[in-house]
Amino acid sequence: MEKIAVIVAGGLGTRMGALIPKQFLLLNNQPILLYTLQTFFAAFNDMQIILVLPAEHISEGKELIQSLPQHKRIRIVVGGHSRFHSVQSGLAAINKHTNAIIFVHDAVRCLLSTKLIQQCYWQALEKGSAIPAIKATDSIRRVINSVSTPINRDEIYLVQTPQTFQSKILLPAFQNPFRETFTDEATVVEHSGIPIHLIEGEYQNIKITRPIDLLIAEKFLQDPSLF
Repeated sequence: MEKIAVIVAGGLGTRMGALIPKQFLLLNNQPILLYTLQTFFAAFNDMQIILVLPAEHISEGKELIQSLPQHKRIRIVVGGHSRFHSVQSGLAAINKHTNAIIFVHDAVRCLLSTKLIQQCYWQALEKGSAIPAIKATDSIRRVINSVSTPINRDEIYLVQTPQTFQSKILLPAFQNPFRETFTDEATVVEHSGIPIHLIEGEYQNIKITRPIDLLIAEKFLQDPSLF
């Protein structure tokens, strides 16, 4: 079974407040994106990667991947104006007849483990999908028209990536037109009438979005046992 990771780095990272997209920011003197690519290649020695980048940063991406010995197994495609369209662009680079397990991952979730990638692969192979998620630990409230009500946090899970699917499930699902309710790959697949299956995620698998996240990631890399 082929293994293909669609690494989505199509955003410009405006919330980070930096002059360059967050996937190119340095984390312990190495671009965030490189950590992600290295982990996927370490998980399986036959991993192929489709890297989705903003059109104006393709040249930086090409230069960066040259530092990897596996760079010939990376294809770069241009992202779209939303996450859905960026993923759709990445999936369009895959032959529709391909029999593969496809991972869709946020480029800036650079702290995931090879174990999580492997577990997602084996569950998707068995059940069709594997969506990493962790249980909420904070108290949670729903606010509607300025009125808040508590929600049972034991029923709440926070969804992560890599969202992993058999190609025969994911590729047809992304032929559907975009809807505002499509917040991730799982919601796109569910819209096609196919149930999704969760798998235990990792608390360190954070999405680096704001400057504080960089500090957390640096601390994790210095001492993973703290997490």
